[in-house]
Amino acid sequence: MEIRQLRAMIAVADTGSVTRAAKVLHVVQPAVTRQIASLEGELGVALFERTRAGMRLTPAGEQVLDRARRALYELDRAREEASASGDDLRGLVTIGLLPSSAHIIGPRIAAEVAAAHPGIRLRLTSGYAGYLAKWLEGGDVDVALLFDQPLPEGFRTTEVAVEEIRAIAPPGVIVSGGPMALAEVLNRPLILPSAPHGLRTLIESAAAKLGVVLEVPFETNEVGLQRSLVAEVHGWSLLPSSAVNGSFASESVVTVVTEPTLTRTLVLARPSGRRSVAADAVAILLGRTIDGIVASDVWAPIGVSAYSTISTTEKSD
Repeated sequence: MEIRQLRAMIAVADTGSVTRAAKVLHVVQPAVTRQIASLEGELGVALFERTRAGMRLTPAGEQVLDRARRALYELDRAREEASASGDDLRGLVTIGLLPSSAHIIGPRIAAEVAAAHPGIRLRLTSGYAGYLAKWLEGGDVDVALLFDQPLPEGFRTTEVAVEEIRAIAPPGVIVSGGPMALAEVLNRPLILPSAPHGLRTLIESAAAKLGVVLEVPFETNEVGLQRSLVAEVHGWSLLPSSAVNGSFASESVVTVVTEPTLTRTLVLARPSGRRSVAADAVAILLGRTIDGIVASDVWAPIGVSAYSTISTTEKSD
């Protein structure tokens, strides 16, 4: 299997046409046809269906395409890292962030990486914890900020913060500014993310312990939409502090502290076996960036451990 075969396959899959793929690759059309035929012959399966509308991937082709993209990504990154010398780190590093805190962390880590390692290309992606864990396992993400959740073996996690979960209420319904019993909040109609979701699981567990049966008339995984539904008096919600502070703060909803307080632990997760000097450097900067954000009160978890001194929990084979 040759690199040019993989590039030809990816180009045809992306363009849906051998002719257009040839233009993208700056080669003649018969060359692309030969590369695809050679790859199909080597694998013993058809990768494309030839239709009047163009070239369409077969189920086997879909599987091979994913592997081909990943192989070329790793080769390109290895080439960049090999060209670096000394402290001149190069390569592509992908960070996975949670939607509730991406708006706080993203711009700051981008500035830190640009200043410390201008040769590193940084890719920031946002997703819910379950997706981030899958992307991390599949190699699409190098380091991710996750809830402290079970991960497959072969990953190491570093605790960076313990974040408070706060209730948000429609305007005009709160008389006292003091804390409210968690059970009272959970007995309200709630707007929550759909299961399976780390925050939904945390809230359902708390409700079960308090003997509360949740009433959830609306579900959405979009934080901004949760706040908007609360503002329109469709119910209450519970969100991490990062989603109710800073640029996400809103005068259209009221933030409520609960007793007892729900919390979630945030960790940086990385594969133990797949190592990259550039990714290691970015992971260290990310931990320090989170420490700085917490210290500045822009994002106020109730507890944090300095990244430079915290111990690392290894999960390896």
